[in-house]
Amino acid sequence: MRSILYRAMCRRRLWTALVSIQLLVVSSAAAIEDPAENVRIETLENGLVVLMLEDHTTPVVSFQMWAKVGSRDESAYTGLAHLFEHMMFKGSKNLEPEAHARLVNARGGTLNAFTSRDFTVYFEDVTAESLPLIIDLEFERVANLNIDEETLASERKVVLEERRMRTEDQPMGRAYEALLATVWQAHPYRWPVIGWRSDIEKATVEVCRRFFDAYYSPNNLVIAIVGAFDADETMDHVRRTMGTLPPASEIPRNPTEEPEQSGERRAVVHFDVRGPILAAGWHAPATGHPDGSALDVLSQVLSGGRSSRLYRSLVYDARQALSADGGYWELEDAGVFLAIASVRPDSTIERVEELFFAEIDRLKEEPVSEEELEKAKRQIEVALVNGLSTNHAVAQRIARDYATFGRIRPLSELLEQIQAVSAEDVQRVARAYLRPEQRSVIHVVSPPEATE
Repeated sequence: MRSILYRAMCRRRLWTALVSIQLLVVSSAAAIEDPAENVRIETLENGLVVLMLEDHTTPVVSFQMWAKVGSRDESAYTGLAHLFEHMMFKGSKNLEPEAHARLVNARGGTLNAFTSRDFTVYFEDVTAESLPLIIDLEFERVANLNIDEETLASERKVVLEERRMRTEDQPMGRAYEALLATVWQAHPYRWPVIGWRSDIEKATVEVCRRFFDAYYSPNNLVIAIVGAFDADETMDHVRRTMGTLPPASEIPRNPTEEPEQSGERRAVVHFDVRGPILAAGWHAPATGHPDGSALDVLSQVLSGGRSSRLYRSLVYDARQALSADGGYWELEDAGVFLAIASVRPDSTIERVEELFFAEIDRLKEEPVSEEELEKAKRQIEVALVNGLSTNHAVAQRIARDYATFGRIRPLSELLEQIQAVSAEDVQRVARAYLRPEQRSVIHVVSPPEATE
């Protein structure tokens, strides 16, 4: 019954958000109420940051714990951040393996986690009466996680199998892995979040313990709680539990910076595919850069859905590709503009590449039409407003912003930046960032036939 009520309420909130975006079209960003303006921010003595937003519209609470650690923080062994995403569910001093998930699921809640190049995130969406349990569970696994040979061996196998299925046995996975390792030659963004196989195989318990102690300290965590709860009572509970964790004296950060690229890079990946894959990437600015909004609009024009330029040109008109996609990917230290296409088996990768880069060049040579510009901006505006549709989405937005910028950017600020983008801005960033000497190109093709 609760799940049905929850879905119904979420649909109503989503409908309200979609109606609100229509107000935005005819008026201004101020027409939309931003719940993030009411976030209460608390910083404990041990450095833990807690973001709280009471919203009693639904009986649901989203609890998210953002650890400011991702694959960029690895050095000697890659894949450790993602490995801990798995190990955090495998038991602690007072809980057996998988007990955390069982306790949440038994109360009708949902939970999961994900790892990126910048963050590792754990979340639970539950009804209000289960929030105290969630706080206790998160405290337990941060304070008393079980890191031993048995747990490591078990999760190492799981991660290696995940790597095989998602990357090693998938042509698209091979394409992305090769592309990012080519775009970045020095910065740790170049290695995959899941890690290289040899590092996963060789990581020891002691290596894992040092990593956990360094990055799962309270002064490296941001907690976001959004929904139907009492902020004062919850804050007291957090202080009694998470507030007792000892802070780290130092949180190591990888100092490597990417040198400027001075010429096109190309690589070929041999893989048994029916149709080749073309992937390209260009260096772009880090998140929060003034050109970010123009690059977002450029992304929508070029590859935002089936009516975008790349898809329409390569898939519909020329019928040389099965798919075409891409966009601006902003990370904390740097960014990348990606584009990728799956070549039809009856076409050639050379022909697709020709059409592919012709669309890139057209963006530099002529301004986008007013119709394309407005459509792209509306698509981004809708996506931003949809971020208000659930407590989970709001929690994710405020936690990501605070973990990245140390502040929560107002929705009005983000919308105004998009609205200010002009056709000239789109053309300018295309010329500035999508330069031939700044691009990396990957061909995933079948291996040449063996000759006797």
